[in-house]
Amino acid sequence: MKNVILFCFLLVCSSSFYAQEASSIIIKEKKEKLAIEKKKIDQEAKDKVLTAAEKKKKLADEAKVKKVAADKKKNELSAAAKKEVKTKKEAATNMSANKAQIAKDNALAKATATKEKASATKDKVTGTYNGHKVYTGPKGGKYYINKNGNKTYLDKK
Repeated sequence: MKNVILFCFLLVCSSSFYAQEASSIIIKEKKEKLAIEKKKIDQEAKDKVLTAAEKKKKLADEAKVKKVAADKKKNELSAAAKKEVKTKKEAATNMSANKAQIAKDNALAKATATKEKASATKDKVTGTYNGHKVYTGPKGGKYYINKNGNKTYLDKK
């Protein structure tokens, strides 16, 4: 009987060795799976970090593009404003020159109109005075038209 107990004891001990081996293999496999999963998670984290970095870089690039576009538009507006100011200055210069010409033309037209009005009056030409025609008005006054187109009255002497 001692042999049977000893045999059973050896059997139990030997199976426990195998059980430990099996459990150590399972633990080893689980550790490997955990290591693989950890590597996957680390890789995904790196990818997310890279993706975030890439997004940040893209946003920075877009910001640069927008800034360049804004600067370009600002320069265009500045150039347009300068051109408009220049055009307005030229227009003002031309306008003042035109006003002077208009004033000159108006004075000439007024003088001509005065001469025509004086000659259009129904006054009679009665002679000459210093190379000008002398007119006699309806009340008997004598005058001539000077170079400015105005009537210059003569004394009755």
